[in-house]
Parts: sequence; structure tokens; C-alpha cells
Amino acid sequence: MNLIEAPSNWKEVQAFEGVPAKEGFHFPAEWEEHEATWLSWPHNPDTWPGKINTIYKPYCEFIKLIAEGEKVKINVRGEAMAKEAFTRIQKAGADMSRIFFYLNATNDAWCRDHGPAFLVNKDRSKKIIVDWGYNAWGGKYPPFDLDDEIPKRIAGQLRLPVTKPGIIMEGGSVDFNGKGTVLTTTSCLLNKNRNPHITKEEIEEYLKNYYGVTQILWLGDGIVGDDTDGHIDDITRFVNENTVVTVIEGNESDENYKPLMANQELLMGLTDNQSPLTVIDLPMPSPVYYQGQRLPASYANFYIANKYVIVPVFNDPNDEKALEILQDCFSDRVVIGINSLDLIWGLGSFHCLSQQEPKIR
Repeated sequence: MNLIEAPSNWKEVQAFEGVPAKEGFHFPAEWEEHEATWLSWPHNPDTWPGKINTIYKPYCEFIKLIAEGEKVKINVRGEAMAKEAFTRIQKAGADMSRIFFYLNATNDAWCRDHGPAFLVNKDRSKKIIVDWGYNAWGGKYPPFDLDDEIPKRIAGQLRLPVTKPGIIMEGGSVDFNGKGTVLTTTSCLLNKNRNPHITKEEIEEYLKNYYGVTQILWLGDGIVGDDTDGHIDDITRFVNENTVVTVIEGNESDENYKPLMANQELLMGLTDNQSPLTVIDLPMPSPVYYQGQRLPASYANFYIANKYVIVPVFNDPNDEKALEILQDCFSDRVVIGINSLDLIWGLGSFHCLSQQEPKIR
């Protein structure tokens, strides 16, 4: 079992001097080659009340597919959790030589939001980590102190320089084309439960300086049931430099119909560095409920791994249609659906659970 501890001096990691964008660093597109995918092993029963034992089968299937094309690095609380995870992943048939466990205790499993944001320089010879602040989506789910330390701990383990902007930012709230453009939503980034002391213009400066983008495209509201206040990775995603897929709701009486139509209209009027965006519609599944609660089921929460595009599906008639649309978008990868009906009870799926580490030369 590959088990990596944090160095005793992990709090003394090398600080990155200067502003990342001015030093030529940027956040690459998800489809660019990965060194690894980072995950945080699910262990909090409050996240999946009464269901946590049912999520491991699809979760380990997810890991197995990722490991066919890259390393998988998993945050665990200790050796006992690492052994449990190892057993479950091995049973799923994964290539265990590509699975690495890092002794980093977490409060929860949502590595997209609490994990490190990796930037690369122009010739992809260097990599740094951005340590954004994390407050569990506006303080909704305390405690989150362990999650907030994850980027700095990983910087210590990987011996990478780290920069700390000093504001709250979650990985699921932003989506990148790797060529200077980021998609986000006003409902999340301008929510007063994140950074009430700064303006929209100031947030844009943080995005430009610490993600290395030059253009910010703003959409409006997210989908019903999303407790993140409207993360972009549930609604609209880049699939290449100038093309996005965006979810639409065909039922006019559904709560998601108007906000998703409004986002689609916004996209039609946006340009990506002077060129109109190509916008591809992606259907929504039928509403998914558990114990009377509407869940944020969306095909947009897919993850682009080196070999596969892994898509949450919901035993819904639109599953196959969504997979076909996404397969047409990714000629260099196989698009695979994994049943997410149990995972989505935690209010997130495969993209929310993962964070990519780009490969450098």
C-alpha cells in the first residue's frame, strides 16, 4: 500500500513570491494531461444519512476508471482508513499500483472545493498550488477546519510553492478553457456568505491574478437542490476552448426551467475572446428526490480524466441522450456513465468529488 505522510514541517511550506498571473502561471483546462486525480475518502455519515455504505461501489468504480489513465491520490485520516479504502478499491478491480494514500485528515469528501488548485507556467515546467480559503459553502456545514488545511498540507507533501489569496473560493464555482477564460455564477461568487467585504470587480481581479485568466463569463443561478448557491459545474462546462455544454430543462413547469433558460440566453450573447461561444444543450434528468428533498442531479457534473469522461447517470430516459451528446464532444476519450443515485444524496457527484493535478514536463 502506497501511504504518504505529511512532513513534520508541512506548515513551513515555501511561499510563492509574487502574483501567479504576472509570473506566467494559469489554471489549465481539465482535458489537458493529468499527473493525477485527487480525492478525499468519504467517511462522514452526515453527508449521506443512512446511505454512506451504498456510495462506495460507484465511488470505487470511479477510482478504477481514473486509474486506467493516471495516478489517483486519496486523502485519508489514518492508516486504518487507508486500509479500508485499499480493500474496497482493490475489490473493484482497480490497478492498485496507481493508487496512493496521503495522510491528510478531512471533514468531508468534496475535494473539488477544498482541494488544491494547481497552476502551471507557460512551458509547463513548473507547478504551484493556490490555497484559497474554504468555509463549507458559506458556513453551512461546520466543522471545516481540516478541509481548509488540505491545500497547504499537499503543498508540503509535494514540495510545491503555495500562494494564499486570502479569500473564499471553491473549485466547483469556476470552469476553465485553459486559454484565458473562466465561467462562473453571480449566485455563488457574489453571495455574501463567501466574501462580503469585496466587490464583483475585486473578485474579478482575484480570478485574473490567481487563476491566470483574462476574461470572466458570468452566468446567473444554479439548479434547485444545489446547496453551494449555484456552482457552475452543475450547469455549464467547457468541452473545448470555445465550446460549452449547458443543461436545459424541457418541462416548463419545473423549477429549473426559467433559471436554466436565462443562463442559456446569457451564453448565446457571450463571446470567448471576441469569438462567439458554441453552445450545446445537455438535457436534465427527471427530478430526483430522497425523503422529500430535491437533489441536484445533473449530467454537467462529469469529470474529464485522462482516458475517460465519467458522467453521473440516474436510471433516467435522458441518461443515454446525455452520454451520446458528451461522446460527440470528446472524440479522444470514452464517455462512461456511472449510477449516481446514491452519491447525489450527498448533494454532489463525480466532479464535486475530484480535483485534477496537471502533468508538467
